[in-house]
Amino acid sequence: MSGNWTEQHIPDQHGRVAIVTGANTGLGFETARMLAERGATVVMAVRDVEKGRQAADRINGDVAVQALDLTSLDSIRTAAADLRAAYPRIDLLINNAGVMYTPRRTTADGFELQFGTNHLGHFALTGLLLDRLLPVPGSRVVTVSSTGHRIRAAIHFDDLQWERSYSRTAAYGQSKLANLMFTYELQRRLAVHGTTIAVAAHPGVSNTELARYTPAAFRLPLTWLAPLLTQNADMGALPTLRAATDPAVTGGQYYGPGNRGEITGYPKLVTSSPDSHDQAVQRRLWTVSEELTGVTFPVPAPQ
Repeated sequence: MSGNWTEQHIPDQHGRVAIVTGANTGLGFETARMLAERGATVVMAVRDVEKGRQAADRINGDVAVQALDLTSLDSIRTAAADLRAAYPRIDLLINNAGVMYTPRRTTADGFELQFGTNHLGHFALTGLLLDRLLPVPGSRVVTVSSTGHRIRAAIHFDDLQWERSYSRTAAYGQSKLANLMFTYELQRRLAVHGTTIAVAAHPGVSNTELARYTPAAFRLPLTWLAPLLTQNADMGALPTLRAATDPAVTGGQYYGPGNRGEITGYPKLVTSSPDSHDQAVQRRLWTVSEELTGVTFPVPAPQ
């Protein structure tokens, strides 16, 4: 494709059902808005239903709101059951919601908050909904990662929940690395079905509420430099939208902003860190994630 990929390149989405987590604000809101304006039926899966309804009122299109708290496996199972009852087919599952650089906290199930929300919550939701995507030609699971997957990032199997010591930066890096490893392992499992693909994206550095837990030493400089170093949420959402809708996308690809450093710019195909492609770690993370969440997928590991 020549030129910059923009909102205008999103194909017609009439007849498609898209579920977007964390859609009441920021990147998720812009993702939901653009899909709905192109004709998709969009489900905004959000923790705060009232805020979700207020956000839905600002979108022109067919939009519904679903309660979903990714920090609770009970909530995830309830939301999945509601979605399965309401939508016999799902075309797009966009795992967008996330937290970043939070103080040491745990989810309702005792998982470290960033790993539990960003990875385990979306892992469980995907597994519970996947059979609604598998029969649908052209269906996709898009998971939002981050350039943070390169920063102090590793999968700490000996202390996944950061109970011995805690670094908010390293914990975030682990969760975003896990997002990519999940995508790559899921794609290998999906490949034999030939209908659904798994793709990843990252927004670069976008000026959204996600950065509210940035360490204090960096918060003021970032505020001053934000106009120079960040992009608005509508631009930050474009890599996700390209991953979700561009007909040229193939499974296992990763999209991000195209300018230097992948900080800002129009979306293009980008490369993730070598660590994210370690298949042995991907498989181990998958097994551990199934054990922690109690969710198994209807796609077995390739032989």
